Amino acid sequence: MPVSKNIAIVTNCLAGSGKAVKLAEKIAKRLAQKNIAYKLFNRNWPKNFHDYSDVFISGGDGTLNYFFNRYPHISLPLVIFNGGTGNDVHAILYGKKSFDEQLETALTAVPKAIDGGKCNNKYFINGVGIGFEGAVAKSLTGKRKRPGKASFMAAILRKIFFYSSKKYNVSVESMAFTEYKASMLISVMNGHRAGGGFHIAPAAAIDDGMLDVVMVDKLNPLRRLRWLPVIEKGKHLHLPFIKYFKTNKLVVISDQPIQAHLDGEYYEANRLDIEILPGKYLFRY
Repeated sequence: MPVSKNIAIVTNCLAGSGKAVKLAEKIAKRLAQKNIAYKLFNRNWPKNFHDYSDVFISGGDGTLNYFFNRYPHISLPLVIFNGGTGNDVHAILYGKKSFDEQLETALTAVPKAIDGGKCNNKYFINGVGIGFEGAVAKSLTGKRKRPGKASFMAAILRKIFFYSSKKYNVSVESMAFTEYKASMLISVMNGHRAGGGFHIAPAAAIDDGMLDVVMVDKLNPLRRLRWLPVIEKGKHLHLPFIKYFKTNKLVVISDQPIQAHLDGEYYEANRLDIEILPGKYLFRY
């Protein structure tokens, strides 16, 4: 392990209902015990990380999304610790590693490149959810979230009976196809899971330079209830009302504001230009 390590720890005091701050303090304490230089940033994050060798992030996917949009050109090795609500990116990268196992990985693993994404002028790492997913994200904005799937599932069940599918024009130049139809949702995924463990894009890899797109046709509420558990488990790609493909870029247009989320953070626009950014970020995992 290089003796020159100087680690910035950043956290969001709101992430995980305070869990992120406690986890960041635990990381700091452990680094101090190992005589590794660090500085902990809670509310006031630095302008840049020029004086640091690594950045440890304590939070969830929303904290990561904020981080990448604040530091879009970050090139230092990064680590995400599961201090948020859904923690899907953490699960993708670190699986079920214990805290001690992940800290050892964070301090010793060789950095590996993973992909990022861009939607209009905003960055994301895990995915963009359009339609039903966006409506769910909007309903959760500003609300206290419970860990794991609990908050997402409660919001999904509230929306499942009343959400009205919208029409979208989806254009994929690399496949020479344009589709205009009503869809319940369109998931544009870099990682394979979202929402605290919904395996919406089970074949996705976060380092393959491609986006996995899952389009679900308009479904009535009873069919939504019938197929939600199947989609949750990632067993849905063969179903007749699913369109699935890989691409590096697509455009989604609607004649009304598109309800969407980027890594769980609500976003709205009439046009979404979405592209993969291969090897954009370095992570120790």
